[in-house]
Amino acid sequence: MNTKFLFTIAAGLVIGASKISAQATDCATTASIAYEHAKVKNYQAAEEPLWKVRKECPTYSVATYQFGAKLLKAKLKKASAGKKTAIAKEIITLEKERFQYFPGKTKIGDMHSNIGQLMFDNKIGTKDAQFAEFHKAYTEDKKNFNGAKKLYTYFSLFVDLHDEGKKELQEVFDLYDDVTEKIEEEESSKAKTISELTEKEESGTALTSKEKRKLKNAGINLAAFSKVKAGINQKLGARADCTNLIPLYNGQFEAKKEDIKWIKSASRRLYAKECTDDPLFFKLVESQHKLEPSAKTAYYLGILALKDKKTSVALKYFNQAAEMEEKGSEKAKVYFRIGEVLKKQGSKGKARGYYRKALKYKPSMGTAYLRIASMVASSANACGTDVFSKRAVYWLAEGYARRAGKVDPSLKSTANKTAANYKAKAPSKTDIFNNPGVTSVSIGCWIGETVRVPKL
Repeated sequence: MNTKFLFTIAAGLVIGASKISAQATDCATTASIAYEHAKVKNYQAAEEPLWKVRKECPTYSVATYQFGAKLLKAKLKKASAGKKTAIAKEIITLEKERFQYFPGKTKIGDMHSNIGQLMFDNKIGTKDAQFAEFHKAYTEDKKNFNGAKKLYTYFSLFVDLHDEGKKELQEVFDLYDDVTEKIEEEESSKAKTISELTEKEESGTALTSKEKRKLKNAGINLAAFSKVKAGINQKLGARADCTNLIPLYNGQFEAKKEDIKWIKSASRRLYAKECTDDPLFFKLVESQHKLEPSAKTAYYLGILALKDKKTSVALKYFNQAAEMEEKGSEKAKVYFRIGEVLKKQGSKGKARGYYRKALKYKPSMGTAYLRIASMVASSANACGTDVFSKRAVYWLAEGYARRAGKVDPSLKSTANKTAANYKAKAPSKTDIFNNPGVTSVSIGCWIGETVRVPKL
């Protein structure tokens, strides 16, 4: 082969490699400049080099899209009403580019729910198009469909489409059940964090700065999910009242009485909306018990036994239901119901045991803490041995009440008022001063707990 020709090929390869190397170096340098500015939120300085990397080196790093999203969201927040739509569309384009170049580092649930929310907030596209983004996120990657606001928007759009005649009422109920379950899972997770860290703090152990942030964030997120759950119930509104449910399910009963999934859903919804006096509810429970005896069947039979004032029979069914139930939040509801029955009977110690079981499976059930607080406070005279210890019982009651507000933001106002009432009945600073050396008080009878004396 001609030596001159070989030399030309070799030279071309060297030049090509040099160009590739130079481009890679240029990408790295430009990206470094852009990322450093973006890290400290100096988006004005970061914008030009960041978009240069995005255009010329789209596969360089997923950080380009992460910082790009932060930059555009900051812009969107400050933009005038007339400019928001254009910026929102650019964020959507950026989300899609990230998926194009980094599919393995992009979560379907996160991406499409983000796009759906941007479209909804900025009036981009039709309701059907907005809903389609949320629906893809939820059905294909529910685990990564996160955010209280996005869950509400998804459900709200579905209900709106039902009102336009595009979705069936039963479909609305099915989605409501599914979304509510996801919200309750999120609530339980956040409440568990709050409960554990609060208990640690109340024991006298100082929280680390990381734990304090974790506690604060859990509280913020729990409050958001609590509001969204209330909003979803409000959105569903009269569509799920007995006046709509009973004729709907009566009309479907004959055709679906052998469909266990439908039977379960119908009986659960009638119970939730207190439509249990209608004969349809009894028909549904009987059919469910015949087709598939379960935790729900036992629970409903317990409810019916309570209506007939057969308390011992009801407790038997409720305990069976709790043992058979696999879902934590549902198991918690059964244990709470048992606690209510026992509390009404005056069995405070046993009732507390069941309220605690409920909290174990659903840490966000603040009402259980309020029930325990109430029983503790009502036993002050019976469980204290002298004036100081009797009044000290209210410190314990106060602690339970405050915990209720921490794990369930919807109860915060009630919990704080209740706690303040108990605190006013507890020993005063003068009482503490007159009992020097007393750092804790052991409370007897059914309570059997020790409460720390607050520091002056």
